[in-house]
Amino acid sequence: MMLAGSCTPGGAPFTRSLPAGGAREAVANRVMTWNLCNPCETSNVDRAAEIAAYAPQVIGVQEACAGDVERIRNYLERVYGLVYHVAYGSVLRNWGRCGGVPWNPGAYGQAILSAAPMTDRVTVEYPDGGSEDRGYLAVTTEVGGRSIRVFNTHFAERRQESVRADQARVLAAAVAEFDRAIVIGDFNAVPDAPELNPIWKLALDADPRCRPSAAHLCEPSTDWQTRFDYVFLRGIISRGHGVHPTRYSDHNLLHADLQRV
Repeated sequence: MMLAGSCTPGGAPFTRSLPAGGAREAVANRVMTWNLCNPCETSNVDRAAEIAAYAPQVIGVQEACAGDVERIRNYLERVYGLVYHVAYGSVLRNWGRCGGVPWNPGAYGQAILSAAPMTDRVTVEYPDGGSEDRGYLAVTTEVGGRSIRVFNTHFAERRQESVRADQARVLAAAVAEFDRAIVIGDFNAVPDAPELNPIWKLALDADPRCRPSAAHLCEPSTDWQTRFDYVFLRGIISRGHGVHPTRYSDHNLLHADLQRV
């Protein structure tokens, strides 16, 4: 079963993984990002199926309730045989989005799932989140047999350019400490938006065609036909990538397969 819109540098489509009960191992050099659009009325069974279709070694999710992430993780193991560790980086507790009791609402924000253990977890809340608290989560884990620093973030909503610019500077300063890093997330900005300049100075998108100077070549990652989601690579080369439309969120899934260098 093939999915349109997913390609390798040579143009051949990626193949979706085995159906329920078939997948057994994550693809060792594959990373993915997905904004879950929480609280979209979506079954976590369906979300797990979308992730299992590509079986990434590492996936970063945004707009994620911790309870949903845990259920997705359980489905991935029980139904698809994919076992993931999890690290949470929530900067908001929101009863309206995630439920829970009023005095203990569910945690909401970013999370990273990794087939390998994660260490050196850091959660940072941006000094100014804009209309909603935002931040980044960073961990060290294994991708393609190498230890890599992975960042997962969610920038401020649209029409808050100055806030995103400050957030980009904070994130870039942290990324710059590492010669090799993967920076994934929902940046809420198109490729040629000035506020992303600090990130572009340090890293490149997994799609070699997607650059600020060629923003029209970047595949859209949202239902409103804009590119807001990225897999930025610092000191790492991509050998393939995919943008995968899904009916379970207003954001597409993005993945990158990395060269083992």
